Amino acid sequence: MPLKKAPKKAKKSTRRAIAAANIREMHQGSTYAKTMKKFGKKRANKQAIAVGLRTAGLSRKKKKKAK
Repeated sequence: MPLKKAPKKAKKSTRRAIAAANIREMHQGSTYAKTMKKFGKKRANKQAIAVGLRTAGLSRKKKKKAK
């Protein structure tokens, strides 16, 4: 099943729900299994999150640097 894209004028909560569904779907796919086998679970999880958020039109929050 292909990943879902959020409509242009979707609410933030709708985009988050779509992103969560995309991430769940990525965790069940063969790409995740291959990445996990080759690079480890941590990197595979990061990749799944990045793809899920990007497809839904969101991005990860950046950490603020401490002064």
